Amino acid sequence: MSFIETVGGLVSDDPAPLYMQLQKVLRDAILSRILTPEAAIPPERDLAEEFGVSRLTVRKAVDGLVNEGLITRRRGAGTFVASRVEKSFSKLSSFSEDMISRGRVPHSEWLSKSAGAVTPEESLSLGLSPGTLVYRFQRLRYADGQTMALESSTIPGYCLPAPGAVEDSLYAALDAAGNRPVRALQRLRAVAFSADQAEVLGIRPGDAGLFIERRGFLADGRAAEFTQSWYRGDAYDVVAELNRV
Repeated sequence: MSFIETVGGLVSDDPAPLYMQLQKVLRDAILSRILTPEAAIPPERDLAEEFGVSRLTVRKAVDGLVNEGLITRRRGAGTFVASRVEKSFSKLSSFSEDMISRGRVPHSEWLSKSAGAVTPEESLSLGLSPGTLVYRFQRLRYADGQTMALESSTIPGYCLPAPGAVEDSLYAALDAAGNRPVRALQRLRAVAFSADQAEVLGIRPGDAGLFIERRGFLADGRAAEFTQSWYRGDAYDVVAELNRV
C-alpha cells in the first residue's frame, strides 16, 4: 500500500493552501495513530510526487509539523513521527532508568570526563569549600538512537573514586560507591537551543527545549550532584503528580 493510500489524499475543492491541506492530512494520521510513533515519513521528493505538489509545499508542511512537535528530523537518517518521552518529577531516577522503564534503549556519547577544583558557581550550588576536588562529566544522551539531551554533571570528589568509575550510567556508579542521591531539588525552564547545541543534537538553532537543573543530596545532607540538562522540546514532556494535602 502506498503512503497516500495509508493516510489519504488532498481534497480537490478545499480552498486552504496546499501546504495546510498536506499538514492536516499528516496531522490527522499522526493523531489518529494511523502513523505510529517512530514511523518513517517519506522523503520530500516522494511526498511531492504522491500528492502532486511542489517540494517547497511539502517542506513548508513538514516544517510546520516539526514546529508542533509531531514530526522530528534526524540528521542522516530521515524524518519520523515523534515519539515523546514523559519524565515524572515525583521520582528520583536517572535518565537510563527512565528510558528503560519506558521500553526504550538508552546510551550516552561522552563528550568529556575531567577532574579539577570546584568553580564559584559549583561551590555555591554544592555547598563546597573553595579548592574542593570535583569530577565533571559532559555527554549527549540518546534513546533508541535518537538524540534526547545534552547533559553536564559535577560530582564532589568524595562521591566517586575517579572519573573513570562512570561507564554508561552516572547513578549506577554513584550507587556502586554507596553515594547515590536520596533526594533532589529540580528547577525547570523553557529555553531556545543555541547554534552549537542544535548542531550537536541534530536540530535547528532556536528550537524549543527544556532546561532542567538538579541538585542531589546524600542521606547525611551533603551534596552529591549538580546536573544541568538541555532536553529537546519535541521529544520530552515533564509530568508531575499533584495531591491535595
